[in-house]
Amino acid sequence: MLTVENVTYKAGSRALVKAVSFAVHPGEIMVVLGANGAGKSSLMRLLSGEKKPSEGSIYLSGKLLKSYPAKELALKRAIMNQQNIINLDFLAQEIVQMGRYPHYRNQPSLHDWDIINQVMAVTGTTHLAEQSFLTLSGGEQQRVHLARVLAQIWDIPGALLLLDEPVSGMDIQYQQQTLSLAAMLAKKGFIVVAILHDINLASQYADNILMLKNGRKWYHGTPAEVLNAKSIYDVFETEADVFTNPHTLKQLIMPKDITHQTLELNLKTLTS
Repeated sequence: MLTVENVTYKAGSRALVKAVSFAVHPGEIMVVLGANGAGKSSLMRLLSGEKKPSEGSIYLSGKLLKSYPAKELALKRAIMNQQNIINLDFLAQEIVQMGRYPHYRNQPSLHDWDIINQVMAVTGTTHLAEQSFLTLSGGEQQRVHLARVLAQIWDIPGALLLLDEPVSGMDIQYQQQTLSLAAMLAKKGFIVVAILHDINLASQYADNILMLKNGRKWYHGTPAEVLNAKSIYDVFETEADVFTNPHTLKQLIMPKDITHQTLELNLKTLTS
């Protein structure tokens, strides 16, 4: 289980995350929603162990996250960052192989290669294996990075998978495939935390949703509990109609049009 207790993170005198608490159990996907600057990526850096809380505690499998040695943590947690900059001319398969580095010293075993092949197959990147990573489209690069991250924990049930905007740059087919894959891993006992910008994708795939604003937890619960017109306006300052999809029984969010009058008022405010 991933447990976050009253966590605050400060950069200088500014608190980017403020007194946030929640828990995610094996078998669950928790999606983090919020406007730009809400503290989503800062929270993800805390959950990955990249940053340490200024206050509060984070536990993974009952053990303080900060107490894990780097190698042990790499065998229990994998993160797909929002930006993954690679300038060297690696083949796509070599990028995926990097995910297995914590598992071997000199050469990957047959088991490692089997996992590399499996994750490339499920992410639709097998045909890219011998291509230069630098020649791939943004969406293809994103899928290769996803395969790399999955390779790291594919054979470790109960591991923590952190996905920071995993479907950005992907077309609708691979967005659905990626989140369906995350759901499949959750069903196998993985703990999944994902940052998404698309509220409807969150509604479709999340077991629980954490809504942040100004670094604070404003709402936390199932999609049915937290996705409503009031919460969406409170967090995003956007009016929306919320319906129940009769086929899936999931919430369907439709933002309302911004009137010309509102736009004109905002323009006047900017120019005054």
